[in-house]
Amino acid sequence: MESVLRPLVVVGGSVVITLLVGWLVDLLLRRTDGRHHETPLWGLLRRCRVPLQPTLGTALLRGSYTRTGLDVVGDHREGIGRFLTLALIGTSAWLVVRIATAVVDSVYARYAASTRDPARVRRVRTQVTLIQRVVTAVVATVAVGAMLLTFPAMRTFGASMLASAGVLGIVAGIAAQSTLGNLFAGLQIAFGDMVRIGDTVVVDGEWGTIEEITLTFLTVRTWDERRITMPVSYFTGKPFENWSRGGAQMTGSVFLHLDHSAPVAAMREQLRAILGECAAWDGRDWSLAVTDTTPSTIQVRAMVTAKDADDIWTVRCAVREQLIGWLRDHHPYALPRIATAPAAPPPGDEWPSPPGTAAGGPADRTPAGRVRSPRTGRG
Repeated sequence: MESVLRPLVVVGGSVVITLLVGWLVDLLLRRTDGRHHETPLWGLLRRCRVPLQPTLGTALLRGSYTRTGLDVVGDHREGIGRFLTLALIGTSAWLVVRIATAVVDSVYARYAASTRDPARVRRVRTQVTLIQRVVTAVVATVAVGAMLLTFPAMRTFGASMLASAGVLGIVAGIAAQSTLGNLFAGLQIAFGDMVRIGDTVVVDGEWGTIEEITLTFLTVRTWDERRITMPVSYFTGKPFENWSRGGAQMTGSVFLHLDHSAPVAAMREQLRAILGECAAWDGRDWSLAVTDTTPSTIQVRAMVTAKDADDIWTVRCAVREQLIGWLRDHHPYALPRIATAPAAPPPGDEWPSPPGTAAGGPADRTPAGRVRSPRTGRG
């Protein structure tokens, strides 16, 4: 009878204690969260209940499995103990990562709630994201190293590695210089405030928004929902456009090529009316002016503002579309025209002859009897 009750007491007791402690911790965190609504930490720590229970249960079994009295446990004591040790290391690393993530998310949530500057919020979000990834990588590396050191053969290997750490460090540095370069570039981006999650950038002619930043790569989401993945070292070694730097507000231009008779003053009033009905316009500024002229057209520039890159695109498209439509319906003469009629001949119905040739010679006359026009050198 004792051979049956003892395993049940050891295993069942460990399970009951694990569930009871997990319930008590969750109850305590729930009550604390209810009393302190201004601090999201306690609510975030409730997510740690999932890794807490396996960690506690594995620790209890690791300390009491030899007391079960089972022959199977006695025959495989070393293997079972090593398995439980490995499981304990893994669940402990999981718990540490969850706790660190809860603390970092709590700090970011409080900062985002108390700060009205979107640029600062995006900067902190980028730093928080990279900090979480660094903590996860460090904890995972330590956990894997601790697991390997539980094997006697790996202890000998670890001692030999420490004895030749200098040589291995040089070899690893040369072999992984690209990876290490991206790693340090990621830290430089996070804490140097070069680019942040949510920034609007132009990279290699592609316009998009920074969607994700890791320690080694960066993802740009383009306007047509494509994802461009680039190494973070690109942003520390090559120039790029950051439209969100210093603020998300933007100024855009719309260029129209019109006839010289275009009613610029009336267009200015129409632009005011168009912007008054455009919800994407932020109301900061606008203007319309003639910025250039050619022998056949004038260049009119409409300048508008918006709160971010998406809205400035909407405003520019609306202004371009509605101004062209208004000119087509009310002032069609203002649209550019291409002259296709033959040029009027000069007085006397003759073109001047090139120097050195006899005017009106046979070679210069067309079948209709008119003098052929001289060549201009452009065919």
